[in-house]
Amino acid sequence: MHDIVDLETRGVPGVVVASSEFVEAAESQARALGLAARRVFVPHPIQDRTDDEMRALADAAVAEILAALQTPP
Repeated sequence: MHDIVDLETRGVPGVVVASSEFVEAAESQARALGLAARRVFVPHPIQDRTDDEMRALADAAVAEILAALQTPP
């Protein structure tokens, strides 16, 4: 979240991509940092997924990520 906040304050759009386990944590951190950063969540867990499963998650999220980049935070 800190990296996205840094990018946004420099005028570079960014999107936080995390697993659904971190929805509440991302919201809390965004409030604490004072920026409603764009966020996209993928299904949890991700740590035990195969490379093919990770590619499928990324493919499924790319449209949402691109859409988030085109909307104000």
